[in-house]
Amino acid sequence: MNATSTRDDEQLIQAIANGDMDAVSEFYRRHEARVYRFVLSKTGDSFVTADILNDVMLEVWRSAGKFQGRAKVTTWLLGIAHNKILDYWRKKGAREFTEMDENMEDESEGASPEQVTAAASDVKLLRACMAKLKDEHREILHLIFYEELGFGEIAEIIQVPEGTVKSRAYHARMQMKQQLARAMRAA
Repeated sequence: MNATSTRDDEQLIQAIANGDMDAVSEFYRRHEARVYRFVLSKTGDSFVTADILNDVMLEVWRSAGKFQGRAKVTTWLLGIAHNKILDYWRKKGAREFTEMDENMEDESEGASPEQVTAAASDVKLLRACMAKLKDEHREILHLIFYEELGFGEIAEIIQVPEGTVKSRAYHARMQMKQQLARAMRAA
């Protein structure tokens, strides 16, 4: 066990800001999987994801001295990742983010709670349903369920008001419910 493994994230960021390359390596090892999963959930392309992961970690190295500790390091890190993803899509010119209609009705036929629970336990089915969601809804669900972040932290990461995060979370859950209900009817 090396000395850097006992440092918390804020200590690692401070060490990175001071030019400690061992801290950079430790930070990368500690957060590589989390950032990779997050970026892959947005791009769906492992090669693009690997490039963005490297861009994110390079930005951490460059910006460590600017970290002020107002948010958790992971919130700051995923915010950087979010911005790198947006940069990628802007360069590709392939994505436009739009907000869902607030008055959207749930058109799904009533699946029983037992059916929905059974469907949710099937990882393949869950991934297939997640893939059918809009990017911003998939991102919100990923941050809530896989990263276990609160609405405030998510708002910081994706740079929108907390109310927008709550709205997107609601609509994402409704769409996920519809996707699972459709999948159960098709099964």
